[in-house]
Amino acid sequence: MGSAQQSDRARTEALARRATERLQSLQREADRLAAEERSLLNDVKKLEIERQIRAEELKRVDANAAGVRAELDATVRRAESLEQASRDETPQLRARLVEIYKLGDARYLRLLLSTPDLRKLGQSTRTVAALARLDRERVASHARTLDELRTERRALEERRTQLAALRSTAEKAGLAAQRAAQAKGELIRDIDSKRDLNAQLAGELQAAQQKVQAALHDLASGGAASAADASLPLRPFRGDLEWPVAGTVTRRFGRGSPANGMEIAAPEGADAHAVHDGAVAFAGTFSGFGNLVILDHGSQTFSLYGDLLDIAVKKGDRVEHGRKVGTVGATSSGASGLYFELRVDGEPVDPLQWLRKR
Repeated sequence: MGSAQQSDRARTEALARRATERLQSLQREADRLAAEERSLLNDVKKLEIERQIRAEELKRVDANAAGVRAELDATVRRAESLEQASRDETPQLRARLVEIYKLGDARYLRLLLSTPDLRKLGQSTRTVAALARLDRERVASHARTLDELRTERRALEERRTQLAALRSTAEKAGLAAQRAAQAKGELIRDIDSKRDLNAQLAGELQAAQQKVQAALHDLASGGAASAADASLPLRPFRGDLEWPVAGTVTRRFGRGSPANGMEIAAPEGADAHAVHDGAVAFAGTFSGFGNLVILDHGSQTFSLYGDLLDIAVKKGDRVEHGRKVGTVGATSSGASGLYFELRVDGEPVDPLQWLRKR
């Protein structure tokens, strides 16, 4: 087997290993998302039960409050009726009490003079005394009843206040459970979207892996396949791409000019590496970017490496991920660093969403 064919096989085997590792990573992510979704669904069920409990509490509180309102209205009506009756009877009672008071110690003489039949004198005396006693008892009874009604009214109003507080508490708890369920529902929809994307990316990667395996089989049987016949798409590696250079982000995507990429501070002369396998589409000086390398990763996805001190590849080269494409130079601000940009479907994207978190 020739050295070129051995090199092609080694590169293709590296692609196969990388595809397998990334598929395993995507499967772990899919399992994690599924477990998280199951947990959220259980939380939603619990919150729905909580919401139903609060709804039943509200029904009971409202029913009790309606009963208290009815009792309170009846008590108010009774008190008003009794007070009205008392007001109606007061003039008559007051007049009788005054007359009795006026009799004083001379009541027997007055009764004697006003009673032609002496035998009826005792009866008249007892009648006057009985009327006075009845009047006093009626006044006292009215007063007691009114006091009782006032006490009952205060108790009912206090109960109504307590029920209003209970209703407010139950209503707030129910709304909190509803909002929490809605929030978790949004998380579940977000997870569903991520799971769909994960499945799509895994499908793309599996298709590419099959082509890599076919190329390996062809190489093993002495066929004419080459490393160029096998490649891995960039999309399935979102969030798992190696950084092009070790350093600190000094300008993020969407800020400054140019705004389509980001700047990473790094020592001048440090190696800049390809974040993914691809072909060199451009290698040279470009206005606004200094020395620039553009890698084509297929399907309208590109990575750009700008402000390079020197360039280590040439147009048309096949580049594996991790390979040196140049060295760090000076950025537009004058500090040493690398300009890095990613384009997906021909449009710039935030590289931080595609690079491995660190």
